[in-house]
Amino acid sequence: MVSLIDSGTYRLVETKADTKLLIMGDNTYAWITVDDIGEILVTSNKQHRIESLLSSGQYRLYDVDDEPKLTDLLHLELEAGLGEWQGYLLLTGLPDEQKKRSRIVPTTDLVNNPDN
Repeated sequence: MVSLIDSGTYRLVETKADTKLLIMGDNTYAWITVDDIGEILVTSNKQHRIESLLSSGQYRLYDVDDEPKLTDLLHLELEAGLGEWQGYLLLTGLPDEQKKRSRIVPTTDLVNNPDN
């Protein structure tokens, strides 16, 4: 079963200190690469000075459970261009006030793919 949890607009920006930020609605996450772990999202409540816009568009957050062609996790899909989407698996969900960090793993699995 696939459930759409959230959708809206996002911006992927970079600060003057070269920190990438993923801004989805009212939520801001620092997107960091950690040696031996990979990429993680970290909750961020402070004001950031944005230096450049890397990407923007629509996002969709899905909960996937017991679908034969998809991994049973939260799937985040970011619009990457006209009709193009990039999928990510959120191994422990999105970070929040209790769980400050979460792994984010790129995937070719797209929930919004007619082949699934």
